[in-house]
Amino acid sequence: MIRAHCFTRLKLTLAFILSLIAFSANAATKSISLNVFAIPSHPIIDLVQTTSDSLKKEGITTFYEKGFPVHATLYLTDFPEGSEGAILEEVKKVVARFQPFPIQAKGLTVTQSHWAFLDLVPSTRLQRLADEITLAIEPLRDKQATLPTWVKHFPNKLAAFQRYGSPNVFQNFQPHLTLLANEKSPKLATFNSKMKANPPQATGQIVGIGVGISDQWGQQKEVVAHYLFK
Repeated sequence: MIRAHCFTRLKLTLAFILSLIAFSANAATKSISLNVFAIPSHPIIDLVQTTSDSLKKEGITTFYEKGFPVHATLYLTDFPEGSEGAILEEVKKVVARFQPFPIQAKGLTVTQSHWAFLDLVPSTRLQRLADEITLAIEPLRDKQATLPTWVKHFPNKLAAFQRYGSPNVFQNFQPHLTLLANEKSPKLATFNSKMKANPPQATGQIVGIGVGISDQWGQQKEVVAHYLFK
């Protein structure tokens, strides 16, 4: 009886120790948010600057005005720290398969949560670029990444997140250039109305791919690398 009791206590102690080890291992594994993005050419960047200047006159400061690089997100998710080297190797392989290709920015979108975007006209080559990047580096992602609350309300985006770690891939890919997030100024609605009468537009190219460490708005607080197509 005493031996059985001691054996039970030993099992409980071992289970406790193993749980501590597992907890410590999980705590030691940190993640970083990485955005792999398409780099547009100067006509597109110039349009972002012009639109930003117009918003500045309304007292609204854009991400461009704050110094963040102009980018079109291809794939954004969390990765374990230390995986950056493997990610960059995969990105370089995709870059080697592409050449610069045309892209058009046309129109402004303001969401109900007061984000503002310059819309990029969808294209087969841009979609393919996003798809190839997703397939190449998705296996390296943090499979324990936290699900954004808003995604739960969209079954198709929830399914994409559960499989690929991002709600905005493949059929959910909507290329854009983010100008603002959660803007508080009521002048944004007025500005949006003005833009509908004369939508901003420009034609340029996608000239390469960048990789950046992202903040909560998907903006690059640090660009890790950028690769230009040849």
